[in-house]
Order: sequence, then C-alpha cells, then structure tokens
Amino acid sequence: METALRQGDTLLFPAPPVLAAHAAVGGKKESEGPLAGAFDELSRDNLFGQDNWEAAERALQLRAARLCLQKGHAAEDSVSLALAGDLQAQCTASSYAMRELGIPYAGLFGACSTMAEALGLGAALCAGGMARGVLAMASGHFCAAERQFRTPLCYGAVRTPTAQWTATAAGCCLLRPAGEGAAGVRVRAVTLGRVQDYQVKDITNMGAAMAPAAAATLLRYLRDTGTPPAAFDCIYTGDLGRVGSGLLAELLEAEGTGPLHHEDCGCLLYGHDPKVHSGASGPGCCASVLCGHILPQLEQGALKRVLFLATGALMSQTTFLQKESIPAIAHLVELASPDWKEG
Repeated sequence: METALRQGDTLLFPAPPVLAAHAAVGGKKESEGPLAGAFDELSRDNLFGQDNWEAAERALQLRAARLCLQKGHAAEDSVSLALAGDLQAQCTASSYAMRELGIPYAGLFGACSTMAEALGLGAALCAGGMARGVLAMASGHFCAAERQFRTPLCYGAVRTPTAQWTATAAGCCLLRPAGEGAAGVRVRAVTLGRVQDYQVKDITNMGAAMAPAAAATLLRYLRDTGTPPAAFDCIYTGDLGRVGSGLLAELLEAEGTGPLHHEDCGCLLYGHDPKVHSGASGPGCCASVLCGHILPQLEQGALKRVLFLATGALMSQTTFLQKESIPAIAHLVELASPDWKEG
C-alpha cells in the first residue's frame, strides 16, 4: 500500500496516522475563559514559577509535552522526533524545553500556523515510515510576545479594535503511524500553504494579513480533493479573530465558495471578552483549542470530520521596523474521528 498520495499541494494518507494523545496547558486568562474546562492544566501564575516570561513559556511548553506523553503512556525514548515552535526569537522556548526532554528535535517557525505545520510534517513522517512517534507542539506567552513584537506592557499603550491577545497556552499531540496499536483521531490529509502578501502593514491587524492565506490554502485543498465544504462538520481556523474571520468569508464568497460551518480558535478561546478586542492569537491559541476542545469532540463522535486550518503572520521585529508588509501562510490538516468511514 502506498503511504501517501499527492494531489496538487495536498498529501492524502491511505493509512492515516493517528493522534494517540494530546494535552493543553494554559495560564491565568485562559482559566477565566469559556474553554477553561477543556484544558488539562491551568496556572493562575503566568510565570509558572520562573524568574522571567521567556522561561515561563519554556516551562509551559515542557509541561504540555510531559502531560501528552503521560496520557499516551509513552516513554520519551519511544518518540522519534519532536516538532515544536513558538514566537520567541529563534524558537528559544521550544529549544530550551527540548533541552530538558532530550528527544530528537526540529524547530519550526510558522508563527500562529506552527501547530498545523507540525501536525502535517509529523503525519507525513509517520506515514512514510520515518518515525514511530512524533510530538507536534506549539506555544505562546502573552507577556513574552508583547514585549518582543509590540510596545512593552509597562507603557500602558491603548490597544486598537483590530488587535488580538496572544494566548498564554501550549498544545501538544503525540502522532503514531497507522497499525501501531494506538487508537485516536486520524490525520487523513495535509495541505501545506504558500506565502500570501496583500500588502497589509498594520501590526495590530493580523486578521487582515492572514485571511488571504487561509482562503488560498482552503480553496487549494477543496480543488485538490474535490471535496465540498458541506462534507465537514466544521472548518476551524486559527487565529483570524473576528476581523479576519469576516474577511475570510468575503474572500470565499468572491470565489463562489460557501456557505460553510466555520469557527475560529481565536474567537472561541476567550469568547466575547472586550479586553481582547478581535480575539486571541499566538501559536498556543489554536494548539490548545485543538488539543483541549476539538480533538475530544472527535474522539467522542460529536464531530466526525473537520478541517484544522492554522494561519501565521511571518514578519519579524526587524521587518516591522523597516515598514515591510506582512506575509502570511496557512497550513491545513484534515481530521476524522476514529469510527468515521468514507461515504
């Protein structure tokens, strides 16, 4: 049997890898939101017992990884590779967490799209026989991200209505090849995105920068597979927020695609909390919503088949100061419940 088929930009897995375990960890604000009950662990201390915000994110990601391994009854030496990323310069939160785990590691940077990127690459490695177990993980920390990309918090700058709130959260999944004895949600297909740039330069409006990338990847998947949007219980994006979600609907309508059942992880995480304005963001936002909210529903059969479409803005502190536009990317993963059958 072929391990994977390629149709356009989409990889199809005849023997889908499975998500054998998953874990979500969050901070104080996440413990006050509507999805608080979906997290495996929450901390009222956003420092997580550390001396600074960057070390706090390392501890946050490390906790998610260890919880995932524990839930999957997996020893660290049973994992072939960890694919992880974050928003800190040079992915230092992930690198320092992996220093303690000692698992073979490849760092990823897809900004807020990192979780889908890690799942897609991990699934391909498992399906191709290159790995027997892969940890796919992403994290974010509000304080670490704000002082790196925006005005330091102590300045008390006013947030614009289009701004989003970087989640202090991490999500981790353990991927296993089909037939390894592990039951779980199946990864049926992956579409890795292409960089889009609509010349948005407003760093406080990530939704506008990322919506074109979400539309491009989704349309490419639908054309590659010939699947109508109605075939899915839900199409989850992350993290367009309210502004980006509205723009995505407009872009898809212009292409004659829709209507579709769409939810955005950035809108789900904090509900209608006015302090977050357009919604949540950050690699940990969609990673934690996936691991804590979406995957359990697939496991229980409340959802049968969904698309997980994570978006990322690929700017840096330097390009922002140079007045560059903000390129964006989106990666898509098709997920199915353990008992779902084609047709």
